[in-house]
Amino acid sequence: MQEVTKEVLQQERFLLYIYTPFCGTCSLARSMLDKIESVHGEHIFYELNASLNPEFMQENKVESVPCLLIKDGNKVKEKIYAFRSISNIYNYLMEYKPELFVK
Repeated sequence: MQEVTKEVLQQERFLLYIYTPFCGTCSLARSMLDKIESVHGEHIFYELNASLNPEFMQENKVESVPCLLIKDGNKVKEKIYAFRSISNIYNYLMEYKPELFVK
């Protein structure tokens, strides 16, 4: 996972994993996202430490962590708080990042 930058936050489209360092559920969610990235052999998600970015959290009305914030077409389309499983995350990837599944 790559740390998000101000430039990335200006992009029209991205998948942003929001966490806090001492959150056990966040660690579990990160492991799911790390597995997805390792299967595809590329960076798919950006990461943002919620503790260091309170203004971002407030502006985007992020209610809790972990959160997978999906921005598409310059709008926040989804905020996923319940990661549930890797296959659940893949359902979102198929919708918002279909290029991962084209050979």
